Amino acid sequence: MIVLGIDTSCDDTSIAVYDGKTNRVLSNLVSSQHVFHAEFGGVVPEIAARKHIENIDTIFSEALKASEININEIDLVSATYAPGLLPALLVGLTFGKGLAFSLGTPFKGVHHIEAHILSPFIGRELKFPFISLVVSGGHTQIVVANSLGNYETIGKTLDDAVGESYDKVAKMLGLGYPGGPIIDKIHSEFKGELLSLPKPKVQGLNFSFSGLKTATRFLIEKGYPKEQIAASFQETAITYLIDKVKLAIKTTGIKTLSVSGGVSANSFLRKLLNQIENVEVIVPDIEYTSDNGAMVAFTGYRKFLLEGADELSLNAFARKSL
Repeated sequence: MIVLGIDTSCDDTSIAVYDGKTNRVLSNLVSSQHVFHAEFGGVVPEIAARKHIENIDTIFSEALKASEININEIDLVSATYAPGLLPALLVGLTFGKGLAFSLGTPFKGVHHIEAHILSPFIGRELKFPFISLVVSGGHTQIVVANSLGNYETIGKTLDDAVGESYDKVAKMLGLGYPGGPIIDKIHSEFKGELLSLPKPKVQGLNFSFSGLKTATRFLIEKGYPKEQIAASFQETAITYLIDKVKLAIKTTGIKTLSVSGGVSANSFLRKLLNQIENVEVIVPDIEYTSDNGAMVAFTGYRKFLLEGADELSLNAFARKSL
């Protein structure tokens, strides 16, 4: 089965072609909008939606060309319907439903977080149960994946997502947008003494990053070098994530861990994950860490086999639990 996956949940326009029979991604194109949002230090929903409208036809054509698939060979169209920026979601969802209608093919809506949860298994065997740490610009949560469609959220951020915190700290430091890759690079190259930052004290498996962000701002006001502050922020934020992951493993007894979302590309996070003993850690290929159509196609295919197609009346939702 040839599956088209569409994701416009935030500021990346992405379309992928996936072969369900071979579990192989035939093409995965992503058009980033970072340059258009950089001056604001974050994503502006109206700009994101406008750029999706401008780009989606071109990305669709290029994805088909790269996959060497004819449009009439598409067997299933899948698109993200929730959660995300509503104006942006509607572009991809409407495009996908319109395409499915015109081709007479089934349509499957995909939950964005579920797609992230399953993304490390693209090209691999999908096996349950596992713990999933989803870390991105909009989401930070720990989920127990019992089976396809059966998920239990056991920890989530009470305020900022970790990726959002990276962006805000980078903006305060004048480092640019997006903040994650910039701060990660600074941390990897920094050889000096790290500054002390408090880890948020949140009981259980929930997260909080607002206090860490405030403590970082105090260091900026005290005049410490921006490289030292950035490196110290990452050291604290990532070890905090690892502490919570280890607690989740201890609490659940599950020895398989998947990590996904944009922050899963962080080099320091990947280094510390590899140091966790007696646990199988599965991370996505770098191209599948940020928002992408491949994870939507991969998830849509498996959900279609389990549940069948969705009605074309399916709507978009800015917020929707798993």
